[in-house]
Amino acid sequence: MAFDYSADLFAQQLANGVARGSTYALVAVGYTMVYGVLQLINFAHSDIYMLGAYFSYYPARWLGFSDDKGRVERVPFAWIVLICLFAMACCAVLGMLIERVAYKPLRNVGRLAPLITAIGVSLLIEYGGQIVFGTSSRQFPDFMDNSTRLTAGPVALPYTKLVIILVAALMMTGLWLFVQKTRPGRAMRAISYDMKTARLMGINVNRTISLTFALGSALAAVGGILVGMDLEQISPLMGLRMGLKAFVAAVLGGIGSIPGAALGGLLLGICEAVVGGKSTTYQEAVAFVILILILLFKPSGLLGKSGREKV
Repeated sequence: MAFDYSADLFAQQLANGVARGSTYALVAVGYTMVYGVLQLINFAHSDIYMLGAYFSYYPARWLGFSDDKGRVERVPFAWIVLICLFAMACCAVLGMLIERVAYKPLRNVGRLAPLITAIGVSLLIEYGGQIVFGTSSRQFPDFMDNSTRLTAGPVALPYTKLVIILVAALMMTGLWLFVQKTRPGRAMRAISYDMKTARLMGINVNRTISLTFALGSALAAVGGILVGMDLEQISPLMGLRMGLKAFVAAVLGGIGSIPGAALGGLLLGICEAVVGGKSTTYQEAVAFVILILILLFKPSGLLGKSGREKV
């Protein structure tokens, strides 16, 4: 396979990769926050991403934005904002519920039991989603016109991809500022250093962990909505692929580091887009090649630190 890229094609694929990587970053940050606080890989997180897409799809249908054949038509902007906030709130509550019911009872019994539980919760949501939502794909609401493109030199991007990049950047920046500058954020960082000491210092550990799951789940919901807007199709198993890619992004950037999750997502998205521009056959293998290389040569990730990871 020869990579005889022209400069124009490379610029286009680079822009596409940034948009793709932005969605990876939004989901990867949920993995990295939970791992930073609990040292747990929450495999159910990618299924929250899937539910975020459905929690925005059905309100659009119920509000009457569909034609005679059941296809969802253009949704007004004001309703888009409300629908997205509703989906984020639902996913945040569900994330806290999963933590309280499935993970909290196993918090002090080692790492293997919570890990197996996380896999079980993931499978429960996936197969339960197929029962509730059906097994076939659904057309996502027409939040934006995908045919409209912004052209800058050789690069032409649909407005949906521009929105993905902008929203992801704002969300990631806001999350980082929240963790670094606010009292709850400092509590998260304290728990990531030493949970027992943080409890002795008066930090409400249970509430802080619930907040961590809520924030990560809300960002995953945004990722599901943005991907649904871009691909215009959603399905109950859409979280499988995203979960693998987001996990690789978190490991690449340094799991436990929010900037690392953002960097890892962008790098993975760019690598996939560059390779996919020449061969879609090899595109899906890129994430696993990167995972193997990072585990062999720098297991702590690009921005991670050896030893105990921090949020």
